[in-house]
Amino acid sequence: MLFASVLEVTSTTWNQAMIHEFQSFFWDYQRNQNSSSIFPCAASHPQHMDPGNYTGISEFQLLGFSEKPELQPLLFGLFLSMYLITAFGNLLIILAVGSDSHLHTPMYFFLSNLSLVDICSTSTTVPKMLINIKTESKVITYAGCVTQINFFILFAVLDVFLLAVMAYDRLVAICHPLHYTVIMNPRLCGLLVLVSWVICTLHSLLQTLMVLRLSFCTEVELPHFFCELNQIIQLACSDTFLNDMMMNFGIVLLGVAPLAGILYSYSKIVSSILRISSAQGKYKAFSTCASHLSVVSLFYCTSLGVYFSSAATQSSHASAVASVMYTVVTPMLNPFIYSLRNRDIKRALKAFFVKETLHGQLS
Repeated sequence: MLFASVLEVTSTTWNQAMIHEFQSFFWDYQRNQNSSSIFPCAASHPQHMDPGNYTGISEFQLLGFSEKPELQPLLFGLFLSMYLITAFGNLLIILAVGSDSHLHTPMYFFLSNLSLVDICSTSTTVPKMLINIKTESKVITYAGCVTQINFFILFAVLDVFLLAVMAYDRLVAICHPLHYTVIMNPRLCGLLVLVSWVICTLHSLLQTLMVLRLSFCTEVELPHFFCELNQIIQLACSDTFLNDMMMNFGIVLLGVAPLAGILYSYSKIVSSILRISSAQGKYKAFSTCASHLSVVSLFYCTSLGVYFSSAATQSSHASAVASVMYTVVTPMLNPFIYSLRNRDIKRALKAFFVKETLHGQLS
């Protein structure tokens, strides 16, 4: 729950003056645009009304999954268990990679980064929901909501980028095995991760600043268990055209583009595997990327499932339930997918625990 505490401190110490300045800038710009509109009725439309009428919002209500009191202990226990499994499982992978020099390779370097991002991503949403259930409160402050949006976008997009980078790593390993160590050198690996962090940070910051330009009614209820960008935009009382445009542009550029890179990488991988003459060689080559392919399929299938289910049902509650799959379930399953059939991870974990046990006995 350490990351949750950091989020709470960040939320409570958020610079309110900076938020107010950004809001004032966007609202003044929006007011000037409305007053100069060539359509006389535009200024009187509810979405174009003076944001000053809606500046009283200081918190949101997260409705969660159910308001039935008898279900709250069940929900608390379920999500607490999933959160602890996610944090513990991914932490074990990080410890295994860090403690075993044989795992200091590009593939496991990217895997440890993915595990760290999964821990942070889950810690952005689940702890706040657990606190709300325990305290029987649905409140999240405006600053806390904006902070949650920022971190959730950051880690969600970073997840996609790391999966694309790992696909490129498998492409080089299978299609260019003799040049693998030369191409995937430590400098390039570090640069790929660093560039991913920079792009995702800038994107999340941009989306967060776009949220600050929105104005809301005095009482806002979110039919979700965390502050999700699309839900926030839908509940805004001001014009959301720029927000919708930036959100969709970000989805296409930072969601679809990495997926295209992953599909291209695996098309080349499959082509190379099919050219291998022996069945044993084909199996060995395929087994090196089977775990990654499983994680990619799980992540994108659940994400697309959430998108299509919400579009089909038009139910925010159904969308909240479906979003659990890629926000909680997928990060929880990743350690199992990468460790159950991976002898290197098992051996490293076994050596780590044996070493710690012996160290404890000797001390």
